[in-house]
Amino acid sequence: MLNEREARKQIVEIGKRLYDKGLISATDGNLSIKLGNRIITTPSGVSKGFIDESDLVIVDENGSKITGRGKPSTELQMHLTAYRNRPDIKAVVHAHPPKCLAFIIAGESLSQCVIPEVIVSIGAIPTANYATPSTEDLAKSIIEPIKKSDVIMLDRHGSLTVGDDIFSAYYKLEKMEHAAEVMLYAKLLGNVRTLSKSEVDKLMVLREGTYGLKGNVLRCDDEIFSDKSCSISNSPNSVTVNNPSIDLVKVITQKVLERLNQV
Repeated sequence: MLNEREARKQIVEIGKRLYDKGLISATDGNLSIKLGNRIITTPSGVSKGFIDESDLVIVDENGSKITGRGKPSTELQMHLTAYRNRPDIKAVVHAHPPKCLAFIIAGESLSQCVIPEVIVSIGAIPTANYATPSTEDLAKSIIEPIKKSDVIMLDRHGSLTVGDDIFSAYYKLEKMEHAAEVMLYAKLLGNVRTLSKSEVDKLMVLREGTYGLKGNVLRCDDEIFSDKSCSISNSPNSVTVNNPSIDLVKVITQKVLERLNQV
């Protein structure tokens, strides 16, 4: 079992990774690890890229401070909500990944079934309803998605990832941001090809059997995506074109080629 000293070291290390990779800026983000009935968490108003082990705060399961110099994060309630609804998790990471956040602000879904490794490792990415940061409403907004998924986007605010240790939670965040970057490039090139339902089924079998991965994941056709924002194709070679101007270019090109063939 992880002891307090090791937990402090891990939080400091992950805080620096988040900052160095640009997944947080300034004093953004917060991290926590659950040790029995105590939770070690980052304090409010301190850059996680330069945090020291002695800066960390320990609270009880209700969020009451036990020890530490600073104040617990103003978004601690979101962490507590995750722990209460997921007794299997031991760590929570909240960050502001810029590419993921850009998709959400633009009204674009990250729940499409596109990249096999993403489907297997973290599944479709749900977005919690918008709520004012640092309020009880924000904590309430994750109650339903956290029951089904280890990864959540917070509308206009950032991300929340959980795991059986803090490295697992962090790696899921890395995977989310990488997926968003790939999707962004694909959209700039014009086409986003989604996987078929049968291929997604195969990947889920691999996840549960061959890879034996733990944690909760959503399929992109799950009922939680009631807005139908996710995309799964009925054809193995389905292509979704997200840029209308690309369609126009294709039509014009085809007409020009037809006219040249007539000359």
